[in-house]
This record gives sequence, structure tokens and C-alpha cells, in this order.
Amino acid sequence: MKKRSLAMLLSLVLLMSGFLAGCGNDEGASANVTEDGKKVVDFWTFWGSETRKPMIEKIIKDFNESQDEIVVKHTYLPWGDIWTKNLASIAAGDPADVIINDINSVAQRAENEQVEDLSEYFGEDFKEQYYPHLWDTVEYEGKPYAVPFNTDTRMLFYNKEAFKDAGLDPEQPPKTWKELEEYAQKLDVKDGDRYERVGFYPLWGSIGANSWMVNADEGQKLVEDGEVFINTPRKVEAVEWIKSWKDRIGDKTVQSFQAEFGSEQSNPFISGKVAMWVNVGNFYTQIKEFGQDMDFGVAPVPAFDEDSKPWSDGGGFVAEIPKGADNPEAAAEFIKYLTGEEAQKYWAKQNFDNVANIAAAEQAAEELEGKDKEIYQATIDNLEFTQLHPMPVEYPDYQNLLNPKVDEFMMGSLEAEEALKSAQESVEKVKR
Repeated sequence: MKKRSLAMLLSLVLLMSGFLAGCGNDEGASANVTEDGKKVVDFWTFWGSETRKPMIEKIIKDFNESQDEIVVKHTYLPWGDIWTKNLASIAAGDPADVIINDINSVAQRAENEQVEDLSEYFGEDFKEQYYPHLWDTVEYEGKPYAVPFNTDTRMLFYNKEAFKDAGLDPEQPPKTWKELEEYAQKLDVKDGDRYERVGFYPLWGSIGANSWMVNADEGQKLVEDGEVFINTPRKVEAVEWIKSWKDRIGDKTVQSFQAEFGSEQSNPFISGKVAMWVNVGNFYTQIKEFGQDMDFGVAPVPAFDEDSKPWSDGGGFVAEIPKGADNPEAAAEFIKYLTGEEAQKYWAKQNFDNVANIAAAEQAAEELEGKDKEIYQATIDNLEFTQLHPMPVEYPDYQNLLNPKVDEFMMGSLEAEEALKSAQESVEKVKR
């Protein structure tokens, strides 16, 4: 029965690969050498916006003009579709040569033999160019299977005008959870029972319950080194703390505000409906576009208490070579350029992304000016307290087992410790 299911799945993947190859705007990886003898590198990304597509194509153009042995061809595929097609093309034996992929799932692709081992293309000192916490994520069993391209970090954005209105010092953002609560209550603006402005809500923005659990627990990840750390006293306290915010402002307020969270133009922080907001560093680009006159500051996510560090979490993307690529050596040369100082500095300055190359990030910060420099330097400094959460190969579905239990607690059907204990037990049972 299992063999039949596996055969059916493989047939479906192969069928999808043929279908998707016909639907994309590329012609597959069929022509791997040009008429004049240049090796062709098929490069797939999801960067198709009016902002980012010209940037990545400039980097490609610069690389193509920098040498005469390789030509890179860019294919844009929509978010989500790109990874479905990647897996299908690998199964069909006709993958891209380089693809931009998620940084937190490199180990899964390495374990499943969906990506090439890059150790033969890069020397031992190659990794010294990149932030260590990023490089650690691209290694599997001591070998690199991707090269970090960019990352991010969560920061607390706060409205300085709202601070002044509430009698708070706009140059002194909250540093602890206790201060965050005190500030938020002063920043709340109500008309009777209706909130016109909410000081803060911990699940709004680019942050979730899992992040606060790790923040509270001295940076202890939910799963680390094959062990599960979900049901700990600090993490129990964290989910109880999150629910206390919901209880204070009321579920009706939470729901009504969230119903208005639609577009960048109506972002509740930019529109002034929320005074403090956690988001990734390049949220700044939205503020520049839609809140040009906004007086705001940025600070680390508040720490659990005065003795704790302001732990944040991050994600990001990597450049990798899919298993079975036609031109892996040429692909590796392009990856070196893509993640090198020149290309990375350009990307950083244009996007305010936290690039993976340390020297490029530092140079970008030096060359930026004014508010641009202030915000970008703050995000670089915050990387010291930022952790990635790579999907553990032993527990690939742990979040799917944890999140429903946290939701049950938030809805009042389970106690906090009961919810996390149940989640811990469920995760431990499925260890691979």
C-alpha cells in the first residue's frame, strides 16, 4: 500500500512538472550552453515587483558583463509557485541552476537530497564573509547546502508624536515587558468603551506567540539540538502574558482593528491607530512611502525583564543549487557574486534588507545618511540578539502541533500550562 502511494505521488509530481513547465515564463533548463560557448545559468526568483525586479536584474547584468564565460538568465515565478515548481523540476531532472529559497528549511532539502552540496565549490574560509547565525542555518551534517543572501530582524517601531501626547519621552522607548505595558496603557486613546488608538498589542505586526515565548525564555528555542523546550515556566508565562493583553483591550477591539489591517496605505501604525508596532527592519520602506511626515523611532523588542536580553527572531533567503542542475560550477560562481560585497551592498542600500554579507552590510550603513542610516544601523545592531529558527529535521511539523494548542488557550478552552504540556508531548511523540 505504501509503495503504491509513493508511486502515485511520484507520478503526480512528474505530471505537475510538465504542466508547470508549460505555464512558466521560462523555457526550462534545456539550453545550458550558448552558441558562443558561454555556460547558461538559469536563475529563478520570486522578485517580480516594480521595485525588486529591476534591482536583481541589474545585479545579473553586472555579473554577465564582468566576465565572458557565463551568462545568467532570470526567471520570475510567483511566491509559493516557485518552490512547487522547484520540487517538480528536480523530480523531472530539469531544475534551475540557482534558486532563491527559504533559509529556515535548508536542512530539510539537504536531507531529502533536493539541493547540491556546495562544499567542493567554496573554501573553508568562504563562510567568514557571512553572519555566523546565518551560516549555521545553511549547514547540514557539517556541509553547506546554500549561501545566505539576506535576513531580517524584528524591531519595535514607535510613534514619537503619540509618545509626546501621552507625556512619554520620545527618546526613551520601553525596554522591558513591564515598561511596554505601562507605556501602552498611557498611549491608549478611548472614546467611551471604543478604542480610537491602541498603545500596543503583542500579536499585531510581524511577530507571533512563538517569538514572545522565546523572548521570555532567555532565547531558548522551542526545539534545539534534538530536544523540545515548549513547556517551560517562562514560556507558560509568556502565553499568559499575551492573553492578558487580549483580556484588557477586549476581543471585540482586537477583531475590529484587525478587520482594518488590509493594505500598506492603511497600515494601523502608519495611520496612527496603533502607537507601537513590531515589524521587520525594512518595514521602514513602507513608512517612507506612505507616512513621509511621520515622526517615529525604532528600538529592540522589549526584553522580558531588566536581567534579560531583547531576543528577536529572523528569517531570510538563500541562494542554492537544486539537485541535478546542469551547470553547478557556473552556478557556484554566480552565487559567489550574488552574495559578495558589491551586489550585497547594492541590495542593502536599495531595499534596506539586512544582507548576509557582513562587510557589505557595514559599508551600506556607513554610506547611508540621516534617518536611512539610523534605521539600518539599528537593524544591524539588533542582529546580535536575533535568532533564526531552522525547521529541525527531527521534528519538521512541530509548529503545526504547537500553534493549535496556543489557539485553544487564547480562546479559553485550555489553561496555559495544559496547552503547552499537551503540545510538548505531541511533538515528542513524532520524533523522526
